[in-house]
Amino acid sequence: MKDDYYMNIAINEAQKAYKKDEIPVGVVIVKNDKIVAKGYNKRNKSNKVKDHAEIIAIDKANRRLRNWRLEDCEIYITLEPCPMCASAIEQARIKRIITGAVNKNNETNNISSVILKNKEWTKGVQKELCTKLLNDFFKNKR
Repeated sequence: MKDDYYMNIAINEAQKAYKKDEIPVGVVIVKNDKIVAKGYNKRNKSNKVKDHAEIIAIDKANRRLRNWRLEDCEIYITLEPCPMCASAIEQARIKRIITGAVNKNNETNNISSVILKNKEWTKGVQKELCTKLLNDFFKNKR
């Protein structure tokens, strides 16, 4: 299935973050069944609050497509987006969101859901793998 294929690539991106001691979130942006951008969290290494995987991938897609509008794109994210990233997804006009793990912060989920209420959103793709990666990361931190 297409969603599983692209989510597995996003998981590979999340594993890169894990290896660099970053929260393991990975993203793939796809247009017409072609990957236009990938990204993973780099906030700790860069010391920039905005360096979430989604923002990094959106910036790359904007440059590659030479357009701030990503209207015909889909975004695959290993974790439901925070409000900042949800807003960036909305502002970029990405048409479809596919997520893996559930963000356990209910307030974050509610805000992100309101921001993205008019988007097609498929949740739970490769949920077990995405969740395990996050759980393993935080287990090692404690």
